[in-house]
Amino acid sequence: MAKPSIDISESFASTAKISGDISQKDVNNVLQFLIGVGVSGHVPDQFDAKKDSYSDLVRDLLEPLHISRGHVTCLVSVKPAVINFFAGFHGGAVAAVAEAVSIACARTVMAKDKEIFLGELSISYLASAKKNCPD
Repeated sequence: MAKPSIDISESFASTAKISGDISQKDVNNVLQFLIGVGVSGHVPDQFDAKKDSYSDLVRDLLEPLHISRGHVTCLVSVKPAVINFFAGFHGGAVAAVAEAVSIACARTVMAKDKEIFLGELSISYLASAKKNCPD
């Protein structure tokens, strides 16, 4: 099994299982990438997912334009918090927005006491909206 030659946090290192089929160079490249995007970085308490910061992040991207029974139209802003490495709208954020708007639309026809969830979502990514568009 290849051993990383770079320093990684103890918590990340203790959970990483590295296949013997992967070269040392590739292991180092992957670990450098993960460290660069902050995979082992500390998440401040105010952004703890248990405090619903995820929903706040998604809602902050949306501006409702039209709401009627079975229909919701929103303007989506591509803000720095949801851009990818290429300065475009991150695909996961696109899916999160689609889920939030889908649930909002369902809420226009379902009783508030009914529990709902999005069972399946399919998205074709053709091109990415750029940062601050249409901010």
